[in-house]
Amino acid sequence: MSLHSQSINVVNILGTEYSLKAPEGEEQTLSQAAHMLNVALSETKRKFPTLIGDKLLVLAALNLCSRQIELQREHQRTLEQTQAKVDAAVDAIARTLGEP
Repeated sequence: MSLHSQSINVVNILGTEYSLKAPEGEEQTLSQAAHMLNVALSETKRKFPTLIGDKLLVLAALNLCSRQIELQREHQRTLEQTQAKVDAAVDAIARTLGEP
């Protein structure tokens, strides 16, 4: 079993630094995820200025999860629409090729 190199990355969330290991090549993804979480925390704090600590984190995480679910639904709708178009094109081609 080969071990993949993992670098230690430091991210700051709500003023606390976290040292996290990221698989090789995933450091940028970790950095972007930390940035996304910090943006979500800022947006949530602006909407609910009295929230602090865990409650702020949980609400921000729920908002991010809600966005992710909506993106997944949108992606599924797009896949279904694209598949319907492909099926229609295949049917049209089959009818055209089937004509004498």
